[in-house]
Amino acid sequence: MNRLLLPIAAITTASMLSPPVSAESLQEQQRRYQQAWQHANGPLVQTPPAPLAAFLEQQASNPPVVYATLSAREGLAVLTKANVTTSDPMATVLNDEVDTGERRIPVRIYRPTLQGKQDVLLFIHGGGHLSGSVEVYDPVARHLATATGNTVISVDYRRAPESPYPQGLSDARAVTEQVWTLLDRLDIPYQRQLTVAGDSGGGAFSATLAEAFSRTHPGLIKRLVLIYPSLDYTLTWPSVKENGTGKLLDESKIRWYFHQYFQHDEDRQSASPLYLPVSKDFPETLVFSAGLDPLRDEGFAFVARLKAAGVPVKHRHFPGMVHAWLMLEDKVPEEARATYQAIGEFVRHSR
Repeated sequence: MNRLLLPIAAITTASMLSPPVSAESLQEQQRRYQQAWQHANGPLVQTPPAPLAAFLEQQASNPPVVYATLSAREGLAVLTKANVTTSDPMATVLNDEVDTGERRIPVRIYRPTLQGKQDVLLFIHGGGHLSGSVEVYDPVARHLATATGNTVISVDYRRAPESPYPQGLSDARAVTEQVWTLLDRLDIPYQRQLTVAGDSGGGAFSATLAEAFSRTHPGLIKRLVLIYPSLDYTLTWPSVKENGTGKLLDESKIRWYFHQYFQHDEDRQSASPLYLPVSKDFPETLVFSAGLDPLRDEGFAFVARLKAAGVPVKHRHFPGMVHAWLMLEDKVPEEARATYQAIGEFVRHSR
């Protein structure tokens, strides 16, 4: 077995050896960058397109939800099935596992073509570290494979509350460190160009792993794609309150997700990728954010951090979108198409 990294607990410890950014300096970086973005691009927030606005209005009229694990998982699955009705054909789709020696981690591999050697995209799905799965995210993984032309490996990591912090992150790390071993074993040809991509909670895992690998094995992860990422477990940014009610992802649900994930009084700021050290070896990054997303401000803050550190970073902000708009593709087809197109261009043209 190809062991590239320290155990996940050691990743956190090693990350803390260099001083993390202070909340005050990060807030100032975020404020300056957000003002510059608005000056160049216009309003940070816009009215959502009519189909999305009607959907949000309908959601607001529903009875209050009592959060529970099974209903949260079913809710995301139902939402996605109802609103992502296109499924790109693949040359082949293969279910397999990565063996850590202690457990087997399911993965699903998508190959858009069988011709030649493709670059590789490792996809870590979202869902608050509790919902979501390889099956739920199947259409998203297919779209990513089509858009990038990459072989996509989707990771079915363990989820809270059954497997709290840091078990899901440890699974994602194990698959990342064994990605070439996995493809060699399956005789799948590839180019050693690895992109790691994640949405929402999968973005948290992706950014955390990018930081760890940039220190221990710089260059292993060539590119990082963060789609409306969860980057700050402290939930202290203004957009959390501003967009925390009636915009699909409520603040109360985020806090419930995090309570299921952190079960042993962990320091949530130290676990947040937003506050981890950033070195010059951090991979080139593409960040997506939404004007109506409670997580909007932390996305802007992360872009500001990367810019300050001299890391190449691109940022696509959608003022009229809510969190998880890719799971509402049929209601926001133009924005979903623009997202996949931007990912495809970033992955194909950044070398």
